[in-house]
Amino acid sequence: MRRLILCLTVFAALSSLCQAQSAPVFTITQDNSSIKFYVKASIDLTGVFDKWDATLKFTSPDVTSGVLDVKIQAASVDTGSGMKNGKLKSKDFFDVEQNPDITFHSTKIVQTGPDTLEVDGDFTIRGVTKPETLTFTVYGKGTGSGSIKGTMAFDRKDYGMTKGIPFMKIADHVEVTVDLKGKRVSGPPLVFQQQ
Repeated sequence: MRRLILCLTVFAALSSLCQAQSAPVFTITQDNSSIKFYVKASIDLTGVFDKWDATLKFTSPDVTSGVLDVKIQAASVDTGSGMKNGKLKSKDFFDVEQNPDITFHSTKIVQTGPDTLEVDGDFTIRGVTKPETLTFTVYGKGTGSGSIKGTMAFDRKDYGMTKGIPFMKIADHVEVTVDLKGKRVSGPPLVFQQQ
């Protein structure tokens, strides 16, 4: 009986190990990657975030098995203007003292074309979480390295950002552009469904 239990334990461990090895493992580098935003305004408001981390994990080679996590340090916002940066970090906008992180955690990935994906997820800013969708195009499929470039749009007022910026009329619609460079470090290549 003891031998049977030992055999089953070893089999379960080997099965888990084989499953883990059958999933591709990617790293996302900040070199040549970026997270930017744009808001239409009397003088268009554009900026980047200088400090962030992103992970993309898979449970199988199927591209739709992936989970994308992005964590941005809100205080790293850079618009090229100290006044605008200060306003965006304030309680009226990002409220970085109380809510230092802006996050996106994917809940579902759907392949919408030969090299396009729709990524649904929970977006959190100012401590408010709502479902949002990133639409991505994949570049460099099958090469072991490449990038995903995508956009997401949201209404800033949905997250409590109802104020303005002095001397500027700004829209409620915010566009986020994500360009992530990745490299497969182990495991098989990703599988995309034929479209």
